[in-house]
Amino acid sequence: MPRRRQSFEPGHRRKFLVVIDDTPECDRAIYYAARRAARTQGGLVMLIVLDLADAASQWLGVADLMRAEATDGAAARLDHFAARVRSLGGVEPERVIREGSIAEEVVKLIETDEDIGILVLAAGAGHEGPGPLVASLSAGAWAHGVWARLPVPVTIVPATLDEDDIDALA
Repeated sequence: MPRRRQSFEPGHRRKFLVVIDDTPECDRAIYYAARRAARTQGGLVMLIVLDLADAASQWLGVADLMRAEATDGAAARLDHFAARVRSLGGVEPERVIREGSIAEEVVKLIETDEDIGILVLAAGAGHEGPGPLVASLSAGAWAHGVWARLPVPVTIVPATLDEDDIDALA
């Protein structure tokens, strides 16, 4: 059984978790979470999960190089979004880089940080579906029973909302 969330206990504050990827809609999730965190005096955690399955099949030196390059790229992406979060609401986000399955790493992070109270994702704007992140999280989560273990609600921000729309909601 998951441990109880601590975000409203003395010495704690609620954090919004955003999974960072390379999709255009990722900015909508960041924008929403940053505005909600600022308005509720909460925090924001940004997570990037590296898929390094190909690195395991490489020679040790090549695998290390692939891992270093992926980590450097992830750190640069987190720096970019951290600047955006600070400009939107003055919130200094936490940055987390992990390797593995996105769904499993999201749950592990939420389980270890009892202040995370809401997972924020953004849906794609196209007719192809909800976007790769929502689709992969949903497929991976259902396949591994992750949604049943998820101890926080999920907010999905439509990519079609502009900043004024999100400000009115956040």
